[in-house]
Amino acid sequence: MDSRLELNKTEGSVRPGWINLRSDVVTLPTPEMFEAIQRAVLGDDNKEEDPTTIRLEEMAAAKLGKEAAILLISGTMGNLVGVLSHTQRGQEIILEEGAHIFTSEQGGAAAIGGLMVTRVKGELGFPSPVDIEAAIRPDDVHSPRTGLICLENTHNRAGGTVLTPNQIAEIRRVADHHGLPIHIDGARFFNASVALGIDPKELAKDADSVTICLSKGLSCPAGSLLIGSKDYVARARRWRKLLGGTMRQAGVMAAPGIVALEKMVDRLAEDHDNARSLADGLRKVPGLSIDGRTVQTNMVRVDVAALGATAADFCERLLEFNVEAAPSGKYVIRLVTHRHIAGPQVEESVRAFRKVAQRYA
Repeated sequence: MDSRLELNKTEGSVRPGWINLRSDVVTLPTPEMFEAIQRAVLGDDNKEEDPTTIRLEEMAAAKLGKEAAILLISGTMGNLVGVLSHTQRGQEIILEEGAHIFTSEQGGAAAIGGLMVTRVKGELGFPSPVDIEAAIRPDDVHSPRTGLICLENTHNRAGGTVLTPNQIAEIRRVADHHGLPIHIDGARFFNASVALGIDPKELAKDADSVTICLSKGLSCPAGSLLIGSKDYVARARRWRKLLGGTMRQAGVMAAPGIVALEKMVDRLAEDHDNARSLADGLRKVPGLSIDGRTVQTNMVRVDVAALGATAADFCERLLEFNVEAAPSGKYVIRLVTHRHIAGPQVEESVRAFRKVAQRYA
């Protein structure tokens, strides 16, 4: 075996001795994933001849109760291809105001797709059906046509909050009334299904398309899947090609994805338990504030404003205690639990927060 590959099979933090709560994208592949890469049967994915990629796509489609899926390099590409495959240039898409597609994907829908964006205020990441309907454009020559409604599950900016099947069904009724498709940015879609204790099919049934990421809590080194009908995925393949996203022996990326779908979904519940433990510990630290309504999956949002601190400064001081965290606004720190965070890391993180908070007292 290549010595570099052997070295990278190490379990734990990318930086040994550090506790990385910045994101679940820091998860390392499991030994089984590395082994799957080595065993993968490969072909030319551009011609849909890579058996391992085909197997992953079929698994993902079946898991969400859809007809087809396509493997892409990232969630950002998945969402962009997902949106473009539903719309035409000059149309408008409707998003919740803090949607990742709007805040963190470099305006690809506008830059590449020529699409306008309307944002609707949400409550814990859920935009009300009334507000969605009000945002849909009338049939008027002065207005762009609304082409798509986008949802996010779990919702990143809201703190990893979950949309339920009933909530999505409410938006589905509005969409059907106006003849519009629904795309779900499901970067952490399986976190939502695990938190709700339901089959992913139930959560995906009212969406026309869903993007899921393999490289977050599922621990793959890269990769996302866009899932929908056969005709929709056929359009997506053309967009992926245009964007330079065609891959050759993509089975090296698909192989760990198969392991992820088979072995890594149910264990996400551990991340959720650790996030609740982390939130419970941090609530006891004077000066820190946490909205318990948002601690639904693997994220904890900590407000440090009462300390007179900024999130950026607080995170900088946490580094002295080997804890990495990320600002999410001027006063809010986002913490994300994942496979490399367990009870000892939670306890040590709480101690680090307490020590830093005491410096502002």
